Amino acid sequence: MSQIHITRTELVWPGKYDEEGNLVPPRRVNLPFQVIERINETRGTREKREEDREGHVATLFDYWRAEEEQRAPDDDGWRNKLIWGDNLYVMGSLLEHFAGKVDLVYIDPPYATGADFSFRTRIGNEQVTRKQSVIEEEAYRDTWRGGAATYLAMVHKRLQLVKDLLAPGASLFVHLDYRMDSYVRLVLDELFSRDNLRNEIVWCYTGPSQTSRYFPQKHDMIYWYTKGEPWVFNTELLRVPYKKSLKSTGSTSVIGRASDDELEELDDRGKLIEDWWSDIATIGYIHKEITGYDTQKPEGLLERIITATSEPGDLVADFFCGSGTTLAVAEKLGRRWIGCDLSRYAIHTTRKRLMEIPDASPFEVLNLGKYERQIWQGISFGGDKRTQQILIFEYLKFILELYGAQPLAGTEHLHGKKGSAMVHVGAVDAPVTIDEINACLAECKAMDQSEIHVLGWEWEMGLANLMVEEAEAQGIKLLLLKIPREVMEQQAVDKGAIKFYELAYLETHIEIDDGAVTVELTDFVIPNDELVPDEVREKVTKWSDFVDYWAVDWDFQNDAFLNGWTSYRTRQDPTLKLKTDRHVYGHPGTYRIMVKVIDIFGNDTSQVFEVEVA
Repeated sequence: MSQIHITRTELVWPGKYDEEGNLVPPRRVNLPFQVIERINETRGTREKREEDREGHVATLFDYWRAEEEQRAPDDDGWRNKLIWGDNLYVMGSLLEHFAGKVDLVYIDPPYATGADFSFRTRIGNEQVTRKQSVIEEEAYRDTWRGGAATYLAMVHKRLQLVKDLLAPGASLFVHLDYRMDSYVRLVLDELFSRDNLRNEIVWCYTGPSQTSRYFPQKHDMIYWYTKGEPWVFNTELLRVPYKKSLKSTGSTSVIGRASDDELEELDDRGKLIEDWWSDIATIGYIHKEITGYDTQKPEGLLERIITATSEPGDLVADFFCGSGTTLAVAEKLGRRWIGCDLSRYAIHTTRKRLMEIPDASPFEVLNLGKYERQIWQGISFGGDKRTQQILIFEYLKFILELYGAQPLAGTEHLHGKKGSAMVHVGAVDAPVTIDEINACLAECKAMDQSEIHVLGWEWEMGLANLMVEEAEAQGIKLLLLKIPREVMEQQAVDKGAIKFYELAYLETHIEIDDGAVTVELTDFVIPNDELVPDEVREKVTKWSDFVDYWAVDWDFQNDAFLNGWTSYRTRQDPTLKLKTDRHVYGHPGTYRIMVKVIDIFGNDTSQVFEVEVA
């Protein structure tokens, strides 16, 4: 019998090591990011500037200068980054440019096995509770599929990537509660070394409790590790006032019950904070910060962490950013930041929150888009020996089955049939184009078919209204349906929770007057009304209740959407402007205006309009 030599203590779970005993590394993909939207000036900044300029008569030059400042070139310097996607892929893709460059990471990963991640949002002036999306729910369930083992596997992979992103001496804060803190502590010791544990911080708070058989659980654990040394610790910025009882005597004992000669005078600067924090209230007591997420943390907590362990200009990251507390605080404290979340609505909530901050730095919203889908397609249908043709066939068959359609043979553009309707499936890595739909319509006509459903991941701008009307003129009913990201999540597929939503569309009225343009949003339609939850439908009284946010790019250049004007709802102000301010162009010419609407479910719809300015 061979002897096993154990050299260290560690947690082990199925899948941590391969059959040869090698640690299984996380999947390190390197995918290019796609910029969805650029925000060079927030609403808070615009409002502050307008207040500062009150009484000043705007000139054409003022408008032209504002336009030039807003349309900064791509290479004009750093932009903060808000990224929608799986943080495993996101962190792997950040490594090429950010390995060893991040100064502080704070993460608050989900750690409640039965947690309800629904949140409160508004429909018009009404507040409703919105359930998490299928992709959020199933991704979360997948994390806990095997209990602590699958949770630890998830955390371990991501912490390995975090370690690679951290700069020498950088800080990592991991926020947990009693459910998983002891397990994750051992994982952190393994990856970062026990010698690099700087503090086990206990955040204590109060609040109502229904417990009657044990003490109310009113604290969280925050583990602070560094990637070696030296590390940043701003002690002089972390002092708090002494208690009133100490102030009355003006002195404090050095050791326990000290004799008079062991008393020392109080420091005028206050005392250094201990590793237990009871002076920061939970978000339930800070109404002005509430975004509707039950797991939201107060800004005061992140302000203390960021102030303590980073300097102005440092790069701060949060890869489970949720409603954006870390990013908002980093912005206010003059730090650069990167945030990531799997939830589309979390990204939208964070974007609005950041746009409320006056003098905020430029930031951009990104995703991995088609590149993430290509990875999924290759893993799901590829295989080492499969040809590109077989890969595409398997992909089409998979999407058709999810849609409830049967594959067709002998056709060029029509891939399947559902009932009496033909079905076309868009490619993984390209938007559905007008030419593509015209080819489908021509093939339908040749086959004497009167209905076609087109499924796509992305769509050529301005396609929706134009092509539906064109098909109707040819006597063909055309439905345009979005392939949801949930199809890439096996748990959602197995559960049968995939829904294809018909594209929403918007209508506007554009006025041009003496070189100035205004855009009025006149209608927004979600065709699949039956897919809207009953509790939401009951609250909707008019079409604008479906709109949470809309914005205008005054000079769309076929690249990232540049936010030039915005109106959106917040908890403090649920009103929505339906008409833009006047926008003055510096020069006559033809301009393409893009209007983007984000509905109450977090889905976005865009339309491009061409205007001639004299």
